[in-house]
Amino acid sequence: MTSALDQLKQYTTVVADTGDFQQFIQFKPQDATTNPSLILKAVQKDDYKPLLEKTVKEHATKPMPQIIDNLLVAFGTEILKIIPGRVSTEVDARLSFDTKASIDKAHDIIKLYENAGISRDRVLIKLASTWEGIRAAEQLQKEGIHCNMTLLFSLPQAVACAEAGAQLISPFVGRIYDWYKKAAGAEWDEVKNGGANDPGVQSVRRIYTYYKKFGYKTEVMGASFRTVSQITELAGCDLLTISPDLLKKLADSNDKVERKLSPDSVKNENVEKIAVDEPTFRFLVNDDAMATEKLAEGIRAFAADAIKLEKLITALK
Repeated sequence: MTSALDQLKQYTTVVADTGDFQQFIQFKPQDATTNPSLILKAVQKDDYKPLLEKTVKEHATKPMPQIIDNLLVAFGTEILKIIPGRVSTEVDARLSFDTKASIDKAHDIIKLYENAGISRDRVLIKLASTWEGIRAAEQLQKEGIHCNMTLLFSLPQAVACAEAGAQLISPFVGRIYDWYKKAAGAEWDEVKNGGANDPGVQSVRRIYTYYKKFGYKTEVMGASFRTVSQITELAGCDLLTISPDLLKKLADSNDKVERKLSPDSVKNENVEKIAVDEPTFRFLVNDDAMATEKLAEGIRAFAADAIKLEKLITALK
C-alpha cells in the first residue's frame, strides 16, 4: 500500500525540518529548512563534528559572526547535495528588530553560497516576521533574494509578509497549539481541540484561505508540528516542513490521507481584507496575546541557541 508520506506528497511539497541531513535522505524531501536550534543540535552529534571542526579551523581568524555564517552555509551546501530544491538558512535572531543589519546579513549569507557555486534561487533567507524583518524581506525580494518568513503566529503577520512580496511564510502550527493548551490548563479537551479544530491547524487554514482568496503568490509552508494529525489536516497546503521523527511516522503508516486544502475549496470563503500599515500591524499583533508571546519567546530561544553555538565554536578555536 501507498504510505501516508507518499500520499501527502501528491498534494503538498514535503520539506525536511532538520540540520541532521543524513537522517532525512530516506524520505526524499523536495526542500529543507534549518534554524539555529537545529544546527546547534546537529553539530553536537559525532556525525557532524568533523564539519564543525573543519569550518572553525578554516575560518578561525575571522570574527565570530563570519564563522557562524560559514558554518550555516556549510550545512546548507551539504543539504543541497541531497535535495533537489531549496534550503532555508536563518538570519541571527538577535537582528530581528534591525532592518539594515538583517539585509546586510542576508547579503553575507547569499555571497557565501554563490562563492560555493550555489545559485541564490536554491536558497531561502529566513527572517523573523517582525515589522523590521518584513521590511528587510521586501528589499531583499526586490534584489532577487528569496525570503522565508519564520516565527509567524498570526494572520496580520502573514498579510504583511505577502504585501511585502515574501517568497514563503512558515506559520508555526505546534507552537500555537502549545500556547492554547497551556492557557487552557485543566480545561483543555484534546478530542474537542484536535484534528481540524486544532488552533494551529485553524491558523494556517485562515492564512491559506486569505492568500488564495486575494491571489497572493507567497507560498504557505506549515511548520513546527507536534503530531501526524496536524500534518494530515493540512494536506494540500503549498508546503509542509516536517521533522525526521514525524516523517518516519508518515512513511511507516498506510493510513489514508485526503486533501484538505485547495485553492478551489476556499475561493468562495467570506474573507475581509486587512490593512497592514505599521501602526495597524503593531496593534493587531500586540492585541493577540498568543502571537505576541510566541514571537518574543521564539526570538529569545533562537538567540540563546546562537550564543550557545558561539561558545561551542570558541571552545574549538
